Amino acid sequence: MNTQLFNKDTVALVVIDLQKGIVGNRTLAPHTSDIVVSNAAKLADTCRKKNIPVMLVHVKPTPATSLKVDSDTSVQFKTPPSVDWAEFVTEIGSKETDVIITKQQWGAFYGTDLDLQLRRRNIDTIILCGISTNIGVESTARDAYELGFKQVFAEDAMTAMTTEEHLNTINHIFKRIGRVRSTKDILEQLTNN
Repeated sequence: MNTQLFNKDTVALVVIDLQKGIVGNRTLAPHTSDIVVSNAAKLADTCRKKNIPVMLVHVKPTPATSLKVDSDTSVQFKTPPSVDWAEFVTEIGSKETDVIITKQQWGAFYGTDLDLQLRRRNIDTIILCGISTNIGVESTARDAYELGFKQVFAEDAMTAMTTEEHLNTINHIFKRIGRVRSTKDILEQLTNN
């Protein structure tokens, strides 16, 4: 197994939807939102200290820009989201050096400039984390794979609505398109790289 996960000169951290409206008020598994946010914040802080790009992605749907799909389960808001719904949680924050990506759907590539922002920085590998493992993170990961990016998944810096959903994505999708590691393992390489 290759112990070198990435080259620090060509890697970026992509944090998916760690925003107030998604992190708060949800039952998540197998990791709580506190664990996910704490681990993602450690990754972001270390990347910033090492001058590794941090891409903070949040979703800001509006009635005009939300996708209109026919589905068996509605994903539309029954009431308008709160004013601070799309703000990043305090622990993640937003630093001047971060790139902010605003999306309208699950994945962070479609309809945004994430691909352009990564390629302009000569990034070939992304470290991916956030909520929800099987929705926003997986949609972004599948697109990244098809765009040719190498990926490292911080397993304990992401979570889903259920353990089953999380583990299905980790074991049956992410292990096929990248490398799944713990936050501790990724931080060790960031620190020693």
